[in-house]
Amino acid sequence: MKKFCISLALLSIIIVTIIAGCNINQDSAKYLRIHIRANSNSQIDQQVKYSVKEKIVEYLTPIVASCKDLTSAINAVNDNKKELEKVADEVLSKNGFDYKSKVVVRNELFPTRVYDGFTLEEGFYDALIVNLGNAQGDNWWCVVYPPLCFTGSKTPIKYKSKILEIIKEFENRENNQ
Repeated sequence: MKKFCISLALLSIIIVTIIAGCNINQDSAKYLRIHIRANSNSQIDQQVKYSVKEKIVEYLTPIVASCKDLTSAINAVNDNKKELEKVADEVLSKNGFDYKSKVVVRNELFPTRVYDGFTLEEGFYDALIVNLGNAQGDNWWCVVYPPLCFTGSKTPIKYKSKILEIIKEFENRENNQ
């Protein structure tokens, strides 16, 4: 009976936590967006934009995975701006382009976007901006931190649940008694 009561209490805590998490105002949350601007709308410029995106995501994934908050993510991106330009410029060069990239981090306006059912409202967000050449073409954008757009990359991102850790710790104690 004691185990049942404790399990019921833990389950109640989990349910309340999930419900409370659903009611958090996303406008107050902190995000670092990413915005890759193509040189133009020509088919070749649009194709290379996606190639640059793949390499940028591949490069940033292990860096962002170690970040604990928005400030550390912005600092990590700022510390790697020259390397990010190098990554983008290598893709451009390998594809025969003579224009270069320019990487900046700044606060700018984004429209409302939905990412796999997760909505970020229109507003000003800190963003990693990767301008390719004239940066006059259609763009690709997503979220660097938390890493919403980096989940399909080769480096897995591990999520932890404090509640799950507490439950496992409790189960281990019960099993050892």
